[in-house]
Amino acid sequence: MRGRRWRVAAGLLAGVLAVSLAGCTDGGEGEDGLTVGLLLPSRAVPRWEQSDKPLIEKRVKELCPDCTLMYANAENDAASQRQQMNSMITRGASVLILDVVDPKALRSSVRAADREGIPVLAYDRLAEGPISGFVSFDGGQVGRLQGEALLKGIRARAEGDGVVMVNGDPSSPNSAWYEGGARSVLRDEVRILKSYNTVGYRTENAHDHMSAAISDLGPNRIDGVLAANDSIAAGVIAALKSARVSPLPPVTGQDADLSAVRRIVEGEQYMTVYKPFRQETEAAAAMAVALARGNDLGALVTTRVDSPTTENVPARLLDPVSVTQDNIGPTLIRDGVYTIDQICPPKLRSDCAQIGLTR
Repeated sequence: MRGRRWRVAAGLLAGVLAVSLAGCTDGGEGEDGLTVGLLLPSRAVPRWEQSDKPLIEKRVKELCPDCTLMYANAENDAASQRQQMNSMITRGASVLILDVVDPKALRSSVRAADREGIPVLAYDRLAEGPISGFVSFDGGQVGRLQGEALLKGIRARAEGDGVVMVNGDPSSPNSAWYEGGARSVLRDEVRILKSYNTVGYRTENAHDHMSAAISDLGPNRIDGVLAANDSIAAGVIAALKSARVSPLPPVTGQDADLSAVRRIVEGEQYMTVYKPFRQETEAAAAMAVALARGNDLGALVTTRVDSPTTENVPARLLDPVSVTQDNIGPTLIRDGVYTIDQICPPKLRSDCAQIGLTR
């Protein structure tokens, strides 16, 4: 109760003083004093700024027209995210949607929010500390879809000795989740020749890993590459092309970035994993508004999960979708993620036509 009274008073004071928060943008002050804070991890992955942020903000406003919105992007820096989160706590946020950069580094800030009666909803990545809910896609299934697609791709190739895994950032809890799902599919079917962790999911780091693998193994031993997401896939493919590897081996991805979808059309990337962002953002917005209003999440969740610090967290895990040349239309275009014109610029129109992407 003390935390609730403090939070409303601080939220009103923040509206009066219009105190600035570095890296944040706000909507107008709500009549009921409710403030939703949204903390995203980086701009290295295009989806955060291009899809998640606008969709969450739109849905929060639909559910709670008088809610104030605060936003911060950590630029993949845990210290920055900790400062941003602590600032939102000080400003009187009613609820925080946290896509955590580093769960361990942010644990103290999650505890600080809890002490002030501010619920924290873990978004996309499972945070540590006393979180009130979690919404994401099933990371194990993401990895399994990647592994299954890679096996299908390399069976048509079957020239080398095995595959290379270029995984995500080890500080992200999702990275191990994805990798575990992929390995569960690959381990009895193909040799894993090399495995790398990619700090920050950065394209340039993935490029370095793939260049090292090609140097150590030679291009002809590599049947395929399990790339954890599309930013990593971009670096992998650039390294393969720099080494004049032809034809390119199958390369997986994740997030359905526009550049990746174009690479799939062109035949450079084999697949990506599409996570219908609207489902995730709408679930997060609904859960956040419910928590801000002090309501139970029972009707909004489908399961419960355990983090390293908290058991039985109310959660909603959504189903990802594998996308290849065969189903771009029935997935990404049907859902309104992209138009044919966006996917098929003039230089790709012939490739698009070959796979049935025409207006």
